[in-house]
Amino acid sequence: MALHLGDVVPNFQADTTTGKIDFHEWIGDSWAFFFSHPADFTPVCTTEMGRTAQLNDEFAKRNVKPIGLSTDTVEEHLKWIEDVNDTQNTTLTFPIVADAGLEVSRLYDMIHPGESTTAAVRSVFIIDPNKKLRLTFTYPMSVGRNFAEILRVIDALQLGDKHTIATPADWEVGKDVIIPPSIDNDKANSMFPQGFNEIRPYLRTVKVDS
Repeated sequence: MALHLGDVVPNFQADTTTGKIDFHEWIGDSWAFFFSHPADFTPVCTTEMGRTAQLNDEFAKRNVKPIGLSTDTVEEHLKWIEDVNDTQNTTLTFPIVADAGLEVSRLYDMIHPGESTTAAVRSVFIIDPNKKLRLTFTYPMSVGRNFAEILRVIDALQLGDKHTIATPADWEVGKDVIIPPSIDNDKANSMFPQGFNEIRPYLRTVKVDS
């Protein structure tokens, strides 16, 4: 099925390395970073699993729960985690979904036949506490994900929800943001009493607290 931004993501029940979960219940009142991998014991995936574990505190600070998926069994995942911890010098504690039957991979359109008919491509789903899909990336199997970008977009989404703003190209935490054109100047003056910079009527920038 095709997933669109703003959709409530499909729920599923699955075995994971931390036990059986109901996905929506597992997300709870948190955000979720759901990311898929072609297979266990593969080099790029191992570095990505390790990097996610290393960033545990950064995800927790943002109220984000990471959860991985690979088209292998729980038993294989658990053996792989030992390798991840050893080679990446970390301790992986987040769940990895077992999807040997490809049910979840197909539900989330992670199987791209041009890449492989049996392995999930490197998909990323950022899901909010309302279980809505807020952002998605799809990488080819050979390209590792940029985790600085993943954290950046989570920061941008959460800041946008908090202040009703948009973020410009290459935005980073602490930089000015954009007032959407749907907010007129009278409302903008009320929302942003600190003042804003009107570069064009449609391009107004403002500094907000994170």
